[in-house]
Amino acid sequence: MEYNEIIDRNNVPRHIAIIMDGNGRWAQQRGLERSEGHQAGAATVRKLVENALKLGVRYLTLYTFSTENWNRPQAEVAALMVLLFESIEEEIFMKNNVGFRVVGDLSKLPDKVRERLHACEERTKNNDAMTMVLALSYSSKWEITEAVRSIARRVQEGTLSLDAIDDKTISDALTTNFMPDPDLLIRTGKEQRLSNFLLWQCAYSEFYFTEVLWPDFDNNELCKAVYEYQQRQRRYGKTGEQIVEENKK
Repeated sequence: MEYNEIIDRNNVPRHIAIIMDGNGRWAQQRGLERSEGHQAGAATVRKLVENALKLGVRYLTLYTFSTENWNRPQAEVAALMVLLFESIEEEIFMKNNVGFRVVGDLSKLPDKVRERLHACEERTKNNDAMTMVLALSYSSKWEITEAVRSIARRVQEGTLSLDAIDDKTISDALTTNFMPDPDLLIRTGKEQRLSNFLLWQCAYSEFYFTEVLWPDFDNNELCKAVYEYQQRQRRYGKTGEQIVEENKK
């Protein structure tokens, strides 16, 4: 089925977050090195940027490398860092008017990678058709811990009272404070877990899990995920009847 032809263009998720899983298994199934799977996955990202933009997605967040991934074999991590450096093609963002942002503990990255990332952020900062965000050397536990430290520091300095701390205070202290929470979270590669990704932000996100490995996640697979999202009723703790009545107004 061509899902591109049946999705409702007026009900596209504003923010899609994706856990890109399956590069290594994709390569192993083909008798290739894991690094070749990561290269294929990078090519999928480049296509995804343009496909998401055509759909009308405003924010696209990709889980690229977790803090736990630093524990992988050193050779694989080194290859991933080289691939990351080579894959940051600013012209893709410039020609499509897409802004680029990165969130995570960048202090652990090689200097040349970190400088390349910041340069791309700076060059694309005025692009506003869509924002693509890389979650790199990222984990929610790291992010929330940093947010708690920041809030505690403000309380200690006397610029914030304990009674004033609420959900918004925490959201504003997160590295993702410049964008709305994800409407739809997609995970490829069969696994059904969040793997320490956007735990706070995904409190009311719709989840979509697929067995498709990341290098094979094409535009039809993206539209299929969006179609599935459109079949659900987002209630945010309310009853279905309440949502129906609100939609009539």
